Formats: sequence, C-alpha cells, structure tokens
Amino acid sequence: MHDPETIGMKTDTVFKRTFNDALDLLAALEDGDSLPSETVLSAQLGVSRTTVRKVLSMLAEQGTVAGTGRHRTVRSDGGAMQRFPAAETVPMADQIEKRFMEWMLRGDARAGTAINELDLARQFGVATTGIREFLNRFQRFGLIEKRPNAGWVFQGFTPSFALDLFEIREMFELRSAMTFAALPQSSPHWRKIDALREEHVALLQEIELRYHDFSDLDSRFHRLVNTATPNRFIDGFYDIITLIFHYHYQWNKHDERQRNEVAIREHLAYIEALFSRDTSRIEHACRAHLASAKETLIRSTAG
Repeated sequence: MHDPETIGMKTDTVFKRTFNDALDLLAALEDGDSLPSETVLSAQLGVSRTTVRKVLSMLAEQGTVAGTGRHRTVRSDGGAMQRFPAAETVPMADQIEKRFMEWMLRGDARAGTAINELDLARQFGVATTGIREFLNRFQRFGLIEKRPNAGWVFQGFTPSFALDLFEIREMFELRSAMTFAALPQSSPHWRKIDALREEHVALLQEIELRYHDFSDLDSRFHRLVNTATPNRFIDGFYDIITLIFHYHYQWNKHDERQRNEVAIREHLAYIEALFSRDTSRIEHACRAHLASAKETLIRSTAG
C-alpha cells in the first residue's frame, strides 16, 4: 500500500492518473502473467514511456510487479494497492475550468460580464496565476478581453462564430470516436466509458430532479472520447469547445430538462455504438448527437 503523501509527486496528476489506470490493467492479469512491454503500456495508457517507467517503479517497490525490462511479471501476493483519490488525478487547469464554467452558469453570464481574477481565485481556492492562465487561453479566441486597469470582460460570441467552431468539433470528434472503437479491449478507456454509461443510466432514472447534473456528465463523456486521439492542438481547441457546447447552450433554460433527457439517450446510443466497434453505427450515432447539439446551440445563440 502506498502513501500518496510520501511519494514526492503530489502535483503530478498524470502520474497519479496513470498509476490508477495501471492498477486496472493489472487486475485483469493472473499471478505470474507477463506485463506488456513499456512501448505497449505507453500506447495503452496514453502516456510517455517515462511516465510508464515511474509507474512500474512504484509497482515494483510495492511488490505488485516483479522482474525488470522485458521480463516483468504480476505478483498477486503483493497486497492490495491503494488508488489515488479521483480529485488528485484531475489537473488543476481542468479543476479551474470546471469551477469557472459553473460560476458563469450560476451568474447567468452574458456579453459584458466583468471577471475579477482575485475574486475568482478566492472563490475557487486557487492562486490568481492559475485563473490568469485559464483566462489567457480564451483571450486569443476573442471571447474574453483584458482591459487595462479594469480586469477581464466576457465578450460573448455570435452564431457565426459558434458554427465555424462546430465544423472543427465534428471533424475532431468523429476521428476520435473511430480511434476509440479501435482501442484494444485492455485499454482503460473501456472501463471509463462503461462507468460513464452507468452514470447516464442513473441520471436518466432521476432526470426530473437531477437534470442540471447533465452538463458535467456531458463534458466528461466528450472529453473521454477525444482522449482516444491524443493531440495537443485538439486539446487546445477543446477548451473553447467545452465553453460553447457544454455550457453556453444551457443559458437557454427553455425545455432544459427535455433537452438533457434527449441528449442522455443520444449519449447512450453513442456509447453502445462504440462498444459495437461498427464504424457505420458509430458515425451515425456521433453525427446524430452532434446535429442535435448544433440545433440547440443555434437556438441559444440566436436568443
């Protein structure tokens, strides 16, 4: 059993997330089974070989993995390994993004809304530098403007801007969905999307009371699909895509419960298509859901 306080990597969310994913891979192996090579593990876990080595080193120290190099094996008598808490596997930038989006929703933000770095830092319990870095990412898109001696101002966006971005989203996500379906069965992505499927079913059963919870589930689902195709440029664009598609359309409260229920059912059909690995079925489910999102977005920006 490891102690997260003593391994010297408290802020290394990539390591912690990969460690948890590696435990899931080991759970599917028997005592004495050989581990895949570092190259294969790197591909399966979606991280660098350097991170894989750090994880393997920790597993070896704890007695869960024996051997070295190409001759590593699983030791089931190594004892139960403690997972890192979920909160420690989420990068601070992602935590700030989520809190910022929730802040905008609660405040019903519109074009012209003032944004104060210090106030947000206090509300979120983070350093102002983290808030500033987050806002700077959106400034280049023209959605947030820095004004001398006046802080930041949310500029809003036009339907034309949103539709241009939609074209990029569709290209990115369809490509990622196809890559997702081709992942090996041992990939942690399948466990994660199966867990998300259960969350969708649970939310659907309580939709009357919990329909507001859909925004977070929606964001996590689409982010997971897109992580199947690691790409720094896609990751950068996805920040702005999240702002518009996963949050902005909710400012239009008309029929929100009904719209979220429809979207949940579309997600479930999309997930089943991914599990089928049928490319035609995946493309149909993906395009159908994104078409609904596009229609909702157009109504929202027009309103």
